[in-house]
Amino acid sequence: MKHTAARTRRAVLQASTPPHTGSRTASRRPGRGRQGAHDRVNRGVLRLTTRVQEGLQEAARRPDRGDISTTTVIIWVAAVTGAVLIAGTIAIVIAKYNGQLNGL
Repeated sequence: MKHTAARTRRAVLQASTPPHTGSRTASRRPGRGRQGAHDRVNRGVLRLTTRVQEGLQEAARRPDRGDISTTTVIIWVAAVTGAVLIAGTIAIVIAKYNGQLNGL
């Protein structure tokens, strides 16, 4: 994560977090104690939203980010399939002729 992105995320979290008021939170030290489920959900949604926005900004700034092309995926799938077929064939041949290979 870039320094500027971390600074932006902190600023967004500070700006969107409501001030803690009321008798329940007044007795607690800042940053300590249990958080309510609602606070955790809000913070998680805000973090996710910020991350998605950063990703969209990055995609707009650099349209070609080196994403894997369809051809590369096809080649990798073919290579893995071929390797599995070869390994399976070797295993079948060894299992079939295992008794004859023991005497060698």
